[in-house]
Amino acid sequence: MEPVEENSRSNTPIGSGQDRKRKRTSAVWSSFVIVGKNAQGKEHCKCKYCGKQYICEGTHGTGNMKRHIEFQYPKIMMHDPRQMLLKNNKSANMTVSNPKSQNEFRTIVAETIVLHDLPFSFVEWSGIRKMIGYCTDEFHMVSRNTAKAYVLSLYCIEKTKVKTLLEEAPSRICLTSDLWTSIATDGYMCLTSHFIDKNWVLQKNVLSLCFMPPPHDGVSLADKIKTLLCEWKIENRIFSITLDNASSNNSLVHNLKSHLNINKALLCDGEFLHIHCCAHIINLIVQDGLKEIDGVVHKVRESVKYARASQTRKQKFLECIKRVYLDSKRGLRQDVPTRWNSTYLMLDSAIYYQLAWTALELADSNYKHCPSKSEWENVEKLCKFLRHFYDTTNLFSGTKYPTSNLYMPKVFITYLTLMQNLASDDPFFKAMSNQMYTKFNKYWFDFSTILAIAIILDPRYKMEFVMFVYERLYGAESKQLEEVKGKLFALFNEYMTSSTGRSTIRPSPPSYPSTSSGRQRVDDVDLVLLDFDNNINGDIVDIQRTQLDLYLEERRLERSIDLNILDFWKGNEPRYPELAAMARDVLSVPISTVASESAFSMGGRVLDQFQSSLLPNVAEALVCSRDWILGNGESAILKCEEITKDLWEMEDDSTPASTQTMHDQSSIQGY
Repeated sequence: MEPVEENSRSNTPIGSGQDRKRKRTSAVWSSFVIVGKNAQGKEHCKCKYCGKQYICEGTHGTGNMKRHIEFQYPKIMMHDPRQMLLKNNKSANMTVSNPKSQNEFRTIVAETIVLHDLPFSFVEWSGIRKMIGYCTDEFHMVSRNTAKAYVLSLYCIEKTKVKTLLEEAPSRICLTSDLWTSIATDGYMCLTSHFIDKNWVLQKNVLSLCFMPPPHDGVSLADKIKTLLCEWKIENRIFSITLDNASSNNSLVHNLKSHLNINKALLCDGEFLHIHCCAHIINLIVQDGLKEIDGVVHKVRESVKYARASQTRKQKFLECIKRVYLDSKRGLRQDVPTRWNSTYLMLDSAIYYQLAWTALELADSNYKHCPSKSEWENVEKLCKFLRHFYDTTNLFSGTKYPTSNLYMPKVFITYLTLMQNLASDDPFFKAMSNQMYTKFNKYWFDFSTILAIAIILDPRYKMEFVMFVYERLYGAESKQLEEVKGKLFALFNEYMTSSTGRSTIRPSPPSYPSTSSGRQRVDDVDLVLLDFDNNINGDIVDIQRTQLDLYLEERRLERSIDLNILDFWKGNEPRYPELAAMARDVLSVPISTVASESAFSMGGRVLDQFQSSLLPNVAEALVCSRDWILGNGESAILKCEEITKDLWEMEDDSTPASTQTMHDQSSIQGY
């Protein structure tokens, strides 16, 4: 390049040439400015710091300008980030031309869309593009189609990681599954895996959220699950599957069990395969009971609706609250009638404002649904009664801790609670408990055997608790108790057989040259010694099978202690290797399908109008990738408080109270 004199500046306006101007992206342009064309018609620029001019036509490059800044102004090179990038151009991972950096940026964009449930059009929002452009010129925001492609690529990468995790799992796999319908009336099946890894940590992963076309009968559902199991290569490692109480699920389990038993893939011929969702059963029990007392619940529900019908009524009710000296910050919730636990929260919040409702009835002649004093007393009793079912449902719905060992104590207490109310003289509760007890007997008259085994594997309860419960339910030495004992030892024998089969495989003995021509090494003496070896191996197996006996004979731990049952078995695995293997599988059994339902319950947005319009494979990629990336770090489960609505979004138009989001439940169909 040639220096150009200052007085040779041309007045020709920039951009008047006929040739198309290429966008200048070099970092040197932060230190140079275009000044026009010289007498020869060549475009030139000058340094911002000293005025030195250089020709800057497209064919001349920017090398002279770069060297000028490097040698004349080294401090600028150290403090100007753009010049530092220029100076360190050899570091390929920092330049705009490096494809890896741009690829990483696009991957981060895809992760952001997945983690925060953003639409693909997010990348085309003008504000986002302006923000990225302001922060850096090194990266360029992608289009929505490119973002979708990177989301699908991210899904494939994360899916490979989950497959590896399943392959390395030392235990069998437990499943939960549920079928939902989007607002577009498309059916989706969600399949979730549960297992305890080698570090004795409970793992949960959504395996698939796949499109499920009709018919939704047991045969079709079983075929879909079989396809998914083969895809994930876990068809020979299934321990159980937890389903709700839909009639088609019985046929599903029958078909799935028959298929898996062909290859002897199930323990005890699949006797413990089917687990009924306990949260769903509790819902059915309580819903039947609430039908008997629907009158008082209806009055409370209508009262809450009345208070939130307009801003004027809200303000009037707040004035009534102040008049009776109550705290408006406690909040008042409206329920979703199809979810009884939200009904409980509504009743619990409404009863606190009992005096305020009475004051509102006196102050507002249009308010006609105020419960009477006796009805409020019944509501108060009802809240205490439902509290047990509410706490039990929340406990059963956990995904970060084992739940199978929680089943028997809670169900037994539920039984005692119902029996106590059946003996009550209060007709209000007697009628309600009678309906609930009928539904209880339908599903829980016989305790789940595998979940009874789970409580035996809890060192705070063991066999003594099962005997305690069964004696009160069925009498002393009942056949139900003997059945549990028999199946406990039968299941343990399966693990012993599997372990013995692996441990008794030995390498073939080395061959030695014969001492006499034609003489065989194996003779009658060898057969006798082989018989001896078999007897010894049999004795070893008998000794190992006493692990269960030794465990049961040990003294129980105190029931009241706060015990991490997984840590207990992790510490005792060297003492009881086969029994610990059985505990690893039994304790990973989920007793609720909430893990599958959580895929549909992220604020009611998973199958909303936006995602219902997506192709099924894209919707699956979004949901599964979010679950895999978050892992156990964040729960996507829809809490009951999240589906109820706090009415107090204002207090005297100044102090906001705590609010909860009312999700659009029309987009999904749950129980």
